[in-house]
Amino acid sequence: MSLPERQFDLRGLKALAHPLRQRILYHLAFVGSANSTEVAKAFSESTGVTSYHLRQLAAAGVIEEETSRRRGRERWWRIVPLDLRGLTAEASTEPRADAVTADLQWIRFDRDQKLITRHLAQASVDPAIEKASVFSSSAAHLTPDELVSFTEEFVTLLKRYWRNPEDRPAEASPVAVMLYAFPWPGEPR
Repeated sequence: MSLPERQFDLRGLKALAHPLRQRILYHLAFVGSANSTEVAKAFSESTGVTSYHLRQLAAAGVIEEETSRRRGRERWWRIVPLDLRGLTAEASTEPRADAVTADLQWIRFDRDQKLITRHLAQASVDPAIEKASVFSSSAAHLTPDELVSFTEEFVTLLKRYWRNPEDRPAEASPVAVMLYAFPWPGEPR
């Protein structure tokens, strides 16, 4: 499946640059859909807080209401399948875009670091998926164009395995997939 790319203005970028909203996005990516009560329980927050953040994410266009599950005032939310690599393209000329982008990068890094820490701190519930898991890092010498090409190939591979919830095999487990590729900053002095 091809995931559409999405570009954000500064307001949309700011909506994403919030620690709880980043965690909610990942939560929805893993569980499929949830209402504000379920999200509140997952993060030990009030339903008022999670309802607000869900609406902000919806306004940014990264989640949508699952109207078929709506019961009265209860709203169910699911992630909108998007390629979010180009987060700053539209906002790059706006004042503060660089600062908001930097904040978002740090928030996402912190979210990912905590996810890895939680994984390492607990035993896996599925030994088969744990055995198939990999922690890998490597080094390469790439030109800027080669790094772009490498990233595109990685994303193409990832998209090949993305499926709508109704199309996922019953034995499929939620798997966090991360890639960090950036210029080596050298050793601290």
